[in-house]
Amino acid sequence: QEHMVESGGGLVQAGESLRLSCVASGRTFSNYAMGWFRQAPGKERDIVAAINWSGTRTYYTESVKGRFTISRDNAKKTVYLQMNSLKPEDTAVYYCAAVFTRFSGIMYYTVNDYTYWGQGTQVTVSS
Repeated sequence: QEHMVESGGGLVQAGESLRLSCVASGRTFSNYAMGWFRQAPGKERDIVAAINWSGTRTYYTESVKGRFTISRDNAKKTVYLQMNSLKPEDTAVYYCAAVFTRFSGIMYYTVNDYTYWGQGTQVTVSS
């Protein structure tokens, strides 16, 4: 079972950067596909980025392509979300999520695909 804790959120101005981290406590982190989601007030929780086991495959929602980068360090049991050129519309609570998979190339894209969730970290971008 994975327990995950996010960190790195905060208040920044438009154009600035933040790096989110999500540390997992389970023993088999390398067998988990990972994702970052975000939820703005009054809106659904949506995928931001996803990554497979080994970090060789990544997915980004269209609005963050070219600005955000997802990566992972399996030895540190950590997944990262580097967010550059932040915009006010990026303001949301950001969650990391994990799901066990036997297939190294698989990524997952929806809330219902994931089993474990962190508590979320607030990202606020002012204009």
